[in-house]
Amino acid sequence: MDDLTKSAFLNRPDLHVETSGEFKGWRTWSRDNFETNTGPFYHRMDDHGRIHCAFRVEKKHLNGMRNVHGGCFMAFADYCLFAIAAPQLEGPGVTVSFACEFLDTAHEGELVQGTGEIMRAGGSMIFLRGLLRSGERSLFTFSGTIKRVKLPIS
Repeated sequence: MDDLTKSAFLNRPDLHVETSGEFKGWRTWSRDNFETNTGPFYHRMDDHGRIHCAFRVEKKHLNGMRNVHGGCFMAFADYCLFAIAAPQLEGPGVTVSFACEFLDTAHEGELVQGTGEIMRAGGSMIFLRGLLRSGERSLFTFSGTIKRVKLPIS
């Protein structure tokens, strides 16, 4: 399916669809300088409408012990929150809360994948939870709340 035409994904001016390589057909956003430099992080929608996020661990993602840096997991999980929320968010938002648990580590070359679900979406807040994995290994659990932000009328 990977049809995101019914969501806000296609309304973002910074949407980029990868055209080659391992993540061909996956989407990312180019406007967030931190995520662009930290990632690249990607997302796609499966045939059941679930959002999947992923990144391939590179040397730049590692800490001094040659494990994925905890801050990298946290940045990727925040990216996942917004990718998962995007069909409901339908516009800009900000993270107002974020909680996580570190379960295991990942190493250079591994594929880290993130999935999750919206627990509740109200008028101004969206509550989510998710999981990062590498293969069958659970690496990191997270939950967060996103607040919808209204753009000023120009």
